Amino acid sequence: MLTANLHDLDLMDMAAPDDTRQACRVTFPLLGAHGTEDTATVYFELAPGKNVGRHTDSAEEILVVLDGEVRASVGDETVEAGAGTLLVVPTMVPHDVTNVGDGTARVLGVFGGANHIVATFDHGWGPDRMAVVGTKAMTEGAPA
Repeated sequence: MLTANLHDLDLMDMAAPDDTRQACRVTFPLLGAHGTEDTATVYFELAPGKNVGRHTDSAEEILVVLDGEVRASVGDETVEAGAGTLLVVPTMVPHDVTNVGDGTARVLGVFGGANHIVATFDHGWGPDRMAVVGTKAMTEGAPA
């Protein structure tokens, strides 16, 4: 059985040099590299005022707001959502999540139908401005 404890994760600090609001702490708790066959997950935390960055994903995603208050934009729709809210993001539809609360927002994303995901961002991450993030490449060498 595969397990991941959301309270005990090693998170990566990510920031986009071209958009100072785009910054988060993130990890991928369960993926194909860990042994999943048809699903993948992403967990991220946002400080107040920060966002994930507008992007598309290669698989449908369900976002679960665990803590905090966020504004989620999916395509042309925008909603504010608090803890306990589920949001569906269709495959390849541009979307973003922004923390509009006073504390840290915590969100879990669950991708169906794929164990490796490719996300393409409008503003790239890090000094190399990496705009395409593929979970397969990020986790090569992880235990299967």
